[in-house]
Amino acid sequence: MSEKLTSKMAMEMEDKYGAHNYHPLPVVLSKGRKAKVWDVEGKEYFDFLSAYSAVNQGHCHPKIVGAMVDQAETLTLTSRAFYSDALGGYEKFITNYFGYDKVLPMNTGAEADETALKLCRRWAYDKKGVKADKAKIIVCADNFHGRTITIISMSTDPESKSGFGPYTPGFIVIPYNDLDALADALKDPDVAGFLVEPIQGEAGVVVPQEGYLKKAYEMCHEKNVLFIADEVQTGIARTGKLLACDHEGVRPDILILGKALSGGVYPVSAVLADDEIMLTIKPGQHGSTFGGNPVAAKVAVAALEVVKDENLADKAQYLGEIFRKEMRSIDSDMVELVRGKGLLNAVVIRPKNGKTAMDVCLKMAENGVLAKPTHDHIIRFAPPLVIAEDELMEAVERIKKSILFFD
Repeated sequence: MSEKLTSKMAMEMEDKYGAHNYHPLPVVLSKGRKAKVWDVEGKEYFDFLSAYSAVNQGHCHPKIVGAMVDQAETLTLTSRAFYSDALGGYEKFITNYFGYDKVLPMNTGAEADETALKLCRRWAYDKKGVKADKAKIIVCADNFHGRTITIISMSTDPESKSGFGPYTPGFIVIPYNDLDALADALKDPDVAGFLVEPIQGEAGVVVPQEGYLKKAYEMCHEKNVLFIADEVQTGIARTGKLLACDHEGVRPDILILGKALSGGVYPVSAVLADDEIMLTIKPGQHGSTFGGNPVAAKVAVAALEVVKDENLADKAQYLGEIFRKEMRSIDSDMVELVRGKGLLNAVVIRPKNGKTAMDVCLKMAENGVLAKPTHDHIIRFAPPLVIAEDELMEAVERIKKSILFFD
């Protein structure tokens, strides 16, 4: 009889046989339902990371899992060499849902960002008249759009970037939330697009000043430059609106989605744009074997229906205000700053007696709440949007207890 798997055994196997490209908390999860997860020993936790906002609809949502299982038992993959009876319906649904002419389906957030970059450059050459290989795209310092070679080429994070050169050219890096810097960069006639996160998630849930997105959008349009929004983490109801850009009434020229587009059950991402932009890419110029596969199509439709049917954007808005108020009430000098929108929030931790954000996260795990530091001193809090108010308050008490432990 095989030995029962323990957390220690699972972690040791990952360390021995897996690449060391992550540094997870020492918790081995084996089950998830709604806003909770359980480790292999059966301990229960509130999940306050949500797979970086991929499981906005909660773990193992029955409607989304059901759509996946039903389609997986029928037809899983055709490649795009053939039509499928699932893709067209999904494309019609998602374009109507977000209000665009066309969608280009992919699998992961990084792939979707790469797709948007290619689309923007192609538009620059075919529509704007930029000379071949001269197109530039403005990006923001402290961005996070993925970890491909091209995407890290525009990163300012040494951990993601250092040691992987040579890097892809064609990017102008400006400070985030700086309209003067954007105005200066837009003077270059070869600029084709401005790629921006409405809220910088990996940087520590950095929320720009009110009006930043709207003014940036207007400035781009004055210069015939595409406004490209990476809503992989901020989209799909996370910030209290369907899209974070909706807070300022901005409709991106290119919209990038991923993570919760699948409800966390299957890799699904998408790039949306209108015909003038999307149709610059012709057959054979971009694609993916799995992009738009039948399972992904059915899963994404179900995931988006859940968001609307369960009013998850409104719920995120309501619970987010409660969460930030509770965090700001913590009487500890370790709490330096609380910020966020909806249920995408961060607490900036001031180190105390050598204890850091990681120590707080380890203590929270002991107390049954899972979250992870970003950039050493910031804890990101993003529970599934299906969390009940009483569950949120129970988790809040555990978070408070964990922080106050170090006082």
